[in-house]
Amino acid sequence: MQTVALILSGDRFEDFFDKIGITLELFRTRLTGGWLFNYIKALEGVDIRTVIVYASARVSEPVRFSHWDTGAAVWVLPSPWLHIKARNVVRRRFPHTLSLEAASSYLASPLRSLAKVLREERCDAILCQEYEDPRFDACLLLGTVLRLPVFATYQGASRTRSALERAVRRVTIPRAKGLIIPSKSERDRVQQTYRIPDSTIADIPTSVEAVPVRDRNETRASLGIAPQTYVVAWHGRVQIETKGLDVLADAWQQICTARPDADMLLLFVGSGRDEAVFGERLRSVPKTRWVNRYVLDRQELWSYLAAADLYTIASRHEGFAVAILEAMACGLPIVATDSPGVIDVIPRGPIDGGLIVPAGDATALAGALLRVFDDPELAANLRACARRRVQADFSPHVVGDRLRQLLFPARS
Repeated sequence: MQTVALILSGDRFEDFFDKIGITLELFRTRLTGGWLFNYIKALEGVDIRTVIVYASARVSEPVRFSHWDTGAAVWVLPSPWLHIKARNVVRRRFPHTLSLEAASSYLASPLRSLAKVLREERCDAILCQEYEDPRFDACLLLGTVLRLPVFATYQGASRTRSALERAVRRVTIPRAKGLIIPSKSERDRVQQTYRIPDSTIADIPTSVEAVPVRDRNETRASLGIAPQTYVVAWHGRVQIETKGLDVLADAWQQICTARPDADMLLLFVGSGRDEAVFGERLRSVPKTRWVNRYVLDRQELWSYLAAADLYTIASRHEGFAVAILEAMACGLPIVATDSPGVIDVIPRGPIDGGLIVPAGDATALAGALLRVFDDPELAANLRACARRRVQADFSPHVVGDRLRQLLFPARS
């Protein structure tokens, strides 16, 4: 069995997870779902073992544990002392100076400890979460020294922060063994920017598990939603501009004005940096419910989606819209914007299970939502197409086979 080290981007574990209230213990015992664990399960299905590696300023020595749901080994390595000092100086004396922040990030990877983990776990390849990240650059160097192939995925980081990073990337990205980029617009950008051959890029999507069918009335009863209520769902990080939540709120306001007597509900699930502003906005929007927290357990997430009749996403930008995949796996028809990362999931519109509207157009979004609401036959057709699309192109087995062919072609 081959082993892949999955190296997560960003300087520290806490830089991302603190924002959504996830501690190391919660990560270990409760967190499931999302692109990370979908990757692990897809790889496991083709006999590839995954070792997850983070850095953290909150541990003083390397910590190893097993993720309870996937069984994957997780290493948390101490952030280098020099990075801790450098970042403190930059943030205290030079706040918002992107070039200095980027420079300090190049000190964030504990390369000596990471090399020890790679040897101890007998890793055969390195897979980085993002290529537009200093950790990828550091891993490329380490992989060269250890003679390990280095791959990277695209999960939404499509821009460099500074001239320093741009210069480094022009050296490192062409030397990657392979880049996994499911977004067409991002593939075009990378090829244009870095002049790399088609053979270096693989358009492998994130996988999604098949979701067990649930009793809809029981699920709704457990959530306090009446059987006859028409429910439109959204879930993700609460980032108003990126996720288009202002547009979705405006569209729903239009729907409620047009259909004042309709028994309907817009269900939001998730939290994020804009939650205070978003909460204030929702005060004036009727027929909404907001589960204001990051849902750790995919079983709980599935219950919210199973209670819905329709799923919508109004994003202006996505890396690759995993949220849509999760909704499609639950058999929901989709109404979505034509933004990068969204259109990659349902490029053919109704044939792939969804209606597409222009990003930023609240009136068009409201019209598409009402169209599905008013046409049960259309909704049923979209639902069936969504399930077929997931099974054909995004199942763990299909994605796992493609990942194996990329990572270990000689052994596939």
